[in-house]
Amino acid sequence: MSEQNRLSVYKTYKLYVGGKFPRSESGRVYEVTDSKGQWLANAPKSSRKDARDAVVAARKAFGGWSGATAYNRGQVLYRVAEMLEGRKDQFVREVAASEGLSKSKAAAVVDAAIDRWVWYAGWTDKIGQIAGGANPVAGPYLNLSTPEPTGVVAVLAPQKSSFLGLVSVIAPVIATGNTAVVIASADAPLPALSLGEVLATSDVPGGVVNILSGATAELAAPLAAHQDVNAIDLTGADTALAKELEIAAADNLKRVLRPQPVDADGTSDSEDWPASPGTHRLTAFLETKTVWHPTGALGAAGSSY
Repeated sequence: MSEQNRLSVYKTYKLYVGGKFPRSESGRVYEVTDSKGQWLANAPKSSRKDARDAVVAARKAFGGWSGATAYNRGQVLYRVAEMLEGRKDQFVREVAASEGLSKSKAAAVVDAAIDRWVWYAGWTDKIGQIAGGANPVAGPYLNLSTPEPTGVVAVLAPQKSSFLGLVSVIAPVIATGNTAVVIASADAPLPALSLGEVLATSDVPGGVVNILSGATAELAAPLAAHQDVNAIDLTGADTALAKELEIAAADNLKRVLRPQPVDADGTSDSEDWPASPGTHRLTAFLETKTVWHPTGALGAAGSSY
């Protein structure tokens, strides 16, 4: 068949939940357009049921992922970078269309996102050294503090930085042993949905990262109030929504990472995503476990809290 007569095969974008690619439970889709308003694809419009299913998948995956060695998690994150490198051209096209960038600028964004995975992969077995340690105690005790993952983290991805910002909020969450339910940028979800395909082929266990697309406020509300969500990253929320979600999160004990800094339009996309990210996102979703152990003749049994 000649190239002229060949029918185009359009990509069907799907959610990524529990290591699988379901369509939205609601059956809804919405049009995704480029910076000039031209149609790019139909993206699934997730429902509250999809959000609840993603939490169930994340909780199921948490035990195995948090119990893996830090070195192993680092290998898995590095594998994500490897797979992204092999699919770089695809992501350059999607980022260019989603963010209205030239091909060269989109390529720089994708390169930075790949490097960001490598950067966080290198931190998996080192964060414990800077977030924990031996504490000075005036008595016959050993007092050791070690960081542990918080649990299931709901992540509102940046609205404008559809790929580098996305990677910058997902990678630190899972690098430290948490699992994530991610709400992609509402206007530019395609790079996030394609990232699910990379994660599925990168040794990341199913359920460790779950990616939803659709209306941010509609999906974030049930996640903020969900009793089995342990933390929420409000990066992609505007000021009004962030306040509403903080109130909802107070129904049970949750860690809340507030969007900083904030633009005039109420979003946090002025954050300098290409800059070195530091360790604040790694430590944002860690708990500190302190172990007290008596020394000398007091016995070998210790206690912790």
